[in-house]
Amino acid sequence: MSTLKTVANYSVLIHPPGFYIIGFETFSNVSVYMIFLAFVYVVTLVFNSLLMYIIARNQCLHTPKYLAIVNLAVVDILFNTSIIPSMIKTFLFKDNFISFNLCLVEMYSYYTFGSMESYSLAILAYDRLIVICLPLHQNLFNTLTIMSSIIGITWVYSAGRMAYNVAMIAELSYCNSVRVMSYFCDYAPVFRLACDDNSAQWAIASTSSLVNLLLPFTFILLSYSTILVTVFRMKSVTNRMKALGTCVEHFILVGIFYIPIFSIFLYGLYFGAMDPDVRVLSLSLASCLPPCINPILYSLKTKEIKTRAVALVRRMKTSP
Repeated sequence: MSTLKTVANYSVLIHPPGFYIIGFETFSNVSVYMIFLAFVYVVTLVFNSLLMYIIARNQCLHTPKYLAIVNLAVVDILFNTSIIPSMIKTFLFKDNFISFNLCLVEMYSYYTFGSMESYSLAILAYDRLIVICLPLHQNLFNTLTIMSSIIGITWVYSAGRMAYNVAMIAELSYCNSVRVMSYFCDYAPVFRLACDDNSAQWAIASTSSLVNLLLPFTFILLSYSTILVTVFRMKSVTNRMKALGTCVEHFILVGIFYIPIFSIFLYGLYFGAMDPDVRVLSLSLASCLPPCINPILYSLKTKEIKTRAVALVRRMKTSP
């Protein structure tokens, strides 16, 4: 195997020209699945773009809540863009080689936007928490400036954290296999191909990933616990139902994103290793479907967006 050698910290790093993505080895309908993902990608682009257009064009929707929704829509598009076109190239057009540097870029993009997906849901939970539990203090804790700052901090943190993790990958040598058993240039499978003693790096990377999944999820759970306590203290049943109604779409989004991920993790924990192809299929669906479902759900469940979407469609029908 030809290698690219560089010298750093008085040791020789051995980097292969690239890796071969090996997934769905026993999955006979992989072409059909890739066509389905292509459809998912188109829906993701169309509905998230429509959602952003509706919010941008309507001044009355320029509030912290809809800024958080726009942030989620941007993350949805970038998240699926980071993975679905690459999967189509690899498994539909049978081009499964990826260069070493492009592998790092794909890895960085996928995990940065995946992390942002989790934090974006937490930001929406923060908005609901302030609106329902502290309605008289929204101008103090939940303005456009504050929401913009929170979103900016999560972007900088996610991008910086993943840059550090990917830098650790680049500092390892690869002198054994170049077959990555996943549906993209996945972090853990690539890490396992290294021939260095990388236990310290692996501990740092795995702990970082776990924290960035559990931290937003824990915040969401605490937020909804506080919201439920506040709601059930309300004397009016109508006010209770109205408050809970504003949380329904977000609560469903949280379930769509977290339940598949935790289910796969718990299955592996209690029942042992999952079949490789089943695991790859489950993880790819868990990654690709939420960004497609999110804008549809918000469009159908949020009255303000649904009303303006219907008006936009009617104008398009009547325009020459």
